[in-house]
Amino acid sequence: MRKADLVNTISEKTGVPKVDVLVTLESFFTEIKDTLAESENVYIRGFGSFVIKKRAKKIGRHIKKNEAIEIPEHFIPSFKPSKVFVEQVKENVKMLPEDKSGAI
Repeated sequence: MRKADLVNTISEKTGVPKVDVLVTLESFFTEIKDTLAESENVYIRGFGSFVIKKRAKKIGRHIKKNEAIEIPEHFIPSFKPSKVFVEQVKENVKMLPEDKSGAI
């Protein structure tokens, strides 16, 4: 599902015009990003948590030059679904068709 599909679905289910749904959705995404950029986590009960994770400094490899490079410590955004969310997906998800290569 893409963002446009999500906007269409929400608009159909609520009767709210698509443009209003899009503005609301964009505002939601912006608030999440801005809050995480301020080093604050976002907790949505029954849905999940948007959190900042710290990645430690490590040594990587520049493949083309075959030389070691240092990757500095940095922070990344992460999403952790709530238990309710995970259980609902486990109960309701349909089996995904297997990939021909055997990987899912």
